[in-house]
Amino acid sequence: MHLHKYEKIWLVFGIASLIVFLSVVGVSAFSHDHTPSGGMDTIDPEKVNETAPFDNPGVSQLDDDTYQVTIVAMAFGYNAPEMKVPAGKEIIFKVTSTDVVHSFTIDNTKVNMMVVPGQITTKSYTFEKPGKYLILCNEYCGTGHHMMSSEIEVY
Repeated sequence: MHLHKYEKIWLVFGIASLIVFLSVVGVSAFSHDHTPSGGMDTIDPEKVNETAPFDNPGVSQLDDDTYQVTIVAMAFGYNAPEMKVPAGKEIIFKVTSTDVVHSFTIDNTKVNMMVVPGQITTKSYTFEKPGKYLILCNEYCGTGHHMMSSEIEVY
């Protein structure tokens, strides 16, 4: 197969552009500490309320520097009692859904997870500043989606 001079130039240009683009995306993702949500743990969506730790959602202290927040996403809300966590401590969020795909996003943080029925999504985060943080669902989940929000208080 014979390639014309201009075909060779455009082929080299296209491959070089692709390498540069993928390098920029990869370096920026690692430099901003973007990582996929952890875990591929599964759960029976029909037995979420009977399965630990989702049978008792809320905040629990694992050790001196680590807290776990367990949340169940469901139609137009998050099933978690009053959520208060300390600043400067590692917070591990464990979230699952009982019905449809939701998302779990804490405004002004790097916490943004897909919540899929049958899967347990885990993300670790450390809040630097005290305050109230808005929790939103960014995945359209039905007619009441716009009301699906909650709040986490960092003290």
